[in-house]
Amino acid sequence: MPTFLGLDIGTSAVKAVLVAAEAAGAAGVGETPAGEAVLAEAEAPLSLDRPRPGWAEQDPEAWWRAAIAVLARLRAAAPAAYAAIGGIGLSGQMHALVALGPDDAPLRPAILWNDARATVEAHRLNETVPGLAQRCGVPAMASFTAPKLLWLAAHEPEAFRRIGRILLPKDYVRLKLAGEAATDMCDAAGTLMLDEAARDWDGPAVAATGLARRALPRLVEGSAPSGRLRPAVAAELGLPPGVVVAGGAGDAAAGAIGIGAAGEGDAFVSLGTSCQLFVSGTAYRPYPEALVHAFAHGLPGRWFQMAALLNGASALAWIADVLGVGTGGIDGLLDRVAARGLPVSPVTFLPYLAGERTPHDDPNARGVLVGLDPSTTAEDLVQAVIEGVALSLVDADDALAAAGVRPERLAAVGGGSRSRLWMEIAASALGRPISLYEGGAKGPAFGAARLARLAVTGEAVGAVCRPPPIAAIVAPSPARAEALAERLPRFRALYAALKPLF
Repeated sequence: MPTFLGLDIGTSAVKAVLVAAEAAGAAGVGETPAGEAVLAEAEAPLSLDRPRPGWAEQDPEAWWRAAIAVLARLRAAAPAAYAAIGGIGLSGQMHALVALGPDDAPLRPAILWNDARATVEAHRLNETVPGLAQRCGVPAMASFTAPKLLWLAAHEPEAFRRIGRILLPKDYVRLKLAGEAATDMCDAAGTLMLDEAARDWDGPAVAATGLARRALPRLVEGSAPSGRLRPAVAAELGLPPGVVVAGGAGDAAAGAIGIGAAGEGDAFVSLGTSCQLFVSGTAYRPYPEALVHAFAHGLPGRWFQMAALLNGASALAWIADVLGVGTGGIDGLLDRVAARGLPVSPVTFLPYLAGERTPHDDPNARGVLVGLDPSTTAEDLVQAVIEGVALSLVDADDALAAAGVRPERLAAVGGGSRSRLWMEIAASALGRPISLYEGGAKGPAFGAARLARLAVTGEAVGAVCRPPPIAAIVAPSPARAEALAERLPRFRALYAALKPLF
C-alpha cells in the first residue's frame, strides 16, 4: 500500500508527516482511525524578518530549503515507507503575497499574514468594491493578499509591474515540486479575491487590485490532484516518479481535516503561531458585521466560519524569549505556574503583539502588561500571557455567537494544545470542556496527508476524515472560570482605553 506525505509550510517551521494508509501496529509512532498510522515526522525551523515595525517577511526559497531538509529526515527515518509515497498533500500559512516574475523567481520577500503595512489599502478596498465582504467572506483587512497587492503597486511599482503570477506559501512549494501554479479553495479564500459561494475568482475584487486574472493560480479542490512530481525533482528527492500532488489546504482547513472537522457544526480551537476558533459547515454563511471569516473549506461542498486571532502560541514563545528561557525552558515555567494553582494571574495581558483581526480589525494594536509591581514573578507573566490569549478566545466565541453559531463541543489542535495548563485555562475562560485528540498537535500536516490520500484513492471524505480517538477531555476549573469571568471586563476595558494610543 502507498504512504502519504503531508507537508505544512508554517510561519515558524516547515513540518512533515509520513502516514500509512494501513495501520502499522507497533511500527507507527501514532495511531489514528481510518487505517492510518504516522510512521515518521520531521520539522525544520524558519526565521521571520521584520524590516520595519509592523512588517513581517520571509524568503520563499527558505520554505523550499526547509522542505528539502524535512524530506531528507523522513527518508532517513523510514526509508521503505518514504520510497512508497504515492501522494503529497500541502498545507501552509495563509494570506501571504508571494510575487513572482515571468521566470517564476521571487521578486521580493513574501509579505506575510501578520504584516500590517496594507491598512490604508484594506480600507480603500472596502470603500470601492461593492459587496466585497458579502461575496468574499469578510471585510478587507491588512492581513489579506488583495490589500498587499495594492500596497505593492503604490510603494514598489516596479516590482508590481514585473509580476508574472502570485502564489500562496504552500503553492510556491507546489510550483517547485510539480511545476504547477495552483491553489485550493481555502487558501484562495484567504486572498480576499474568491467568490466563496461560487468557489471561483471574484471579478470585481481581482480587478480592484490591478492584477490580471491570468496572474492568479488555477483553482482546485483540496482533495483533488493538482499535478504530479516533476521527474527531475523526484530523482533529487529520492521519490517515485509521477507522485500525485493534491490541492491541499490553508492551514486552518488542513487542521480541521486532520481531526475530522468536516461536518455541520464540527468545531475546534487551533493554537499555533496564530489562533483560530473554527466551525465547519455545509453552506456558505457570511456574517461580515462580526468580522467572522466565512471561507471555503479544503473539501468540496463545505465552508467554515472562523474567528481569526493573530496571536496564539507565538505569545508564549515571545515571553519565553523575554525571560531568557527560550522555548526549550518554557515547560519548567508552565509546571511551576500549574503547581502554584493561582486561579488568575495578578497581571493582565493584552496579547495583540501582531495586531488583531477578530473582533477588532486593528493591525496597530500591541501587547500590553498591566498590574506589574516589585513582587511580579516570571510565573505571573507566563500565566498572564496564557490568560490573555484565552480571553481573546472569549471575544472570538462571542463574535461567532453573533454570527449565529456557538458550538457546545470544542476540540483543540496545534502546538499549544500540548499544554494541559493552557487547555484548562482556555476551557475555563470559554466555559466548556475541550477535547484533546491523539496526535492533535500534528495539526495541518496530518490533514494535508489525508488530502493526499483522497486525491490518490478517491475514497469518500467520510471514510478518511474521521476524528482521531480522544486522548483527554479538559474540563473548566470552577475557580479559574469565576476568576477569568471577573477579569474579562477589565481585559476589554483596557483595549478600549488604549486603542487611541495604538
